[in-house]
Amino acid sequence: MATRERRAAIVENDRVVELMVERTLENRIVSNVYRGRVVNVLPGMQAAFVDIGREKNGFLYRDDLLSFHLSNEDEEKKKERSISEFVKQGEELLVQVTKEGFGSKGPRLTGVVSFPGQFLVYMPEGDYVGVSRRFSNEAERERWRDIAEGIIEGNEGLIIRTSCEGKQAEVITQEFHFLRKLWKELWKEGKTKKAPALIHQDSGLIERIVRDFSFADIDKMVVDRLDDYQVLKELLEPFPKLADSLSLYREKENIFSAYGIEKELERALRRQIWLKNGAYLMIDQTEALTVIDVNTGKFTGKTNLHDTVRKTNSEAAKEIARQLRLRDISGIIVIDFIDMKRAEDREYVQNVFEKALKHDRTKTNVLGMTGLGLLEMTRKKVRQNLQSSLSKTCPTCSGKGVVLSDEAQAFKIERQLWEYRGMDEEALVLELPAPVSTVLFGQKGEHLKRLEEALGFRILVYPNKRLQEEKFSFRYIGTLDEAIARLERLKQK
Repeated sequence: MATRERRAAIVENDRVVELMVERTLENRIVSNVYRGRVVNVLPGMQAAFVDIGREKNGFLYRDDLLSFHLSNEDEEKKKERSISEFVKQGEELLVQVTKEGFGSKGPRLTGVVSFPGQFLVYMPEGDYVGVSRRFSNEAERERWRDIAEGIIEGNEGLIIRTSCEGKQAEVITQEFHFLRKLWKELWKEGKTKKAPALIHQDSGLIERIVRDFSFADIDKMVVDRLDDYQVLKELLEPFPKLADSLSLYREKENIFSAYGIEKELERALRRQIWLKNGAYLMIDQTEALTVIDVNTGKFTGKTNLHDTVRKTNSEAAKEIARQLRLRDISGIIVIDFIDMKRAEDREYVQNVFEKALKHDRTKTNVLGMTGLGLLEMTRKKVRQNLQSSLSKTCPTCSGKGVVLSDEAQAFKIERQLWEYRGMDEEALVLELPAPVSTVLFGQKGEHLKRLEEALGFRILVYPNKRLQEEKFSFRYIGTLDEAIARLERLKQK
């Protein structure tokens, strides 16, 4: 479907586990490379602000500076040095965006530029070799470390990805030379540009999917746009098995609706998530912290309380791992599992959770259970989460998630009416939500007359059924005749 928004969903065992959204209205900048100019160096924060030609300056920590990274000084001594010894105000730097800006914060930058491929990550000035820790054994890691060190030159660096495990050295050779050539061509033109300037724009959604995902376990790829289908077919040409799994969706119904993905996404924005066994999760996201509460709900178990709690927490652990990926929740995460008395049960549930997290491409760190039985963890923040991408702050509750009760609103309005007590004007026209009017003046308006007598002026009421919660206004204050006329006009709208 040729809309301005492009979406891709990853489905595992008939359940959506990841969603990627690309909009032409949004200028996604993660992985973009810029030639920037340092506008401010802050030794107290060990960081610098860098102008990259966008609305907000980028933020670059000392430890992410290329000059700091390449320094051969002893690590302990190096970390004692101030950032001002490694970079100066007005200096031009090559930087890459690692995190988008959020709220008032500018984008996070690094001076160690990298270009990821399907099998490796190439760093033109990285000066080190890294091998994925997800390899099954240390001997395989060392084998790939030797291979990588044998092909890099000068200050080049490489990170070998998990997709290389069990393969021969030839699988990375072509990709390595391609990424090296790409960088040389980019820098040939980029070094002539004046800062601030964009040197490299990260690839689009389709290219990123091919680059970032291991296709070993993929059974089917379905695309609903002909141009994307053709791009994918070309990219997958070296992989005949994968090319055969690719198909073009031609039906009129939205592809996400046809595959049941749309409903999954609607559920992903809800605060409450039901589990298959009748238990449920409550997910509360804030800017700095996400809290997930596990509740037994309708699940009562078949044997005893201990069995019920352990089964509920185990199911919840698996679903929480999926929700973290689907919602792209990041930062500090605290999970309140149902209280488990036995240490072996807590360890079992944590192991179930950590096993489920292994499917997550984003880096996670489980810190363990606190003394209160809360599980603490962190998940790397790279981009806006699903909630921020697909929703906005409610204008009625201003993001609180609650509004004043009808009683509280009624008493608030009454207090404001009392501020007009004894005024010279004859009447006041009050517009307010219909349910609040009932609470304030009574079912038959019995309290209205008592209030008018106490205040010394007439109150003409317009209960508006369409008015938003917590909204009310004094539409007119003046003569009784004009107040009556104003009220009639309001009723005719």
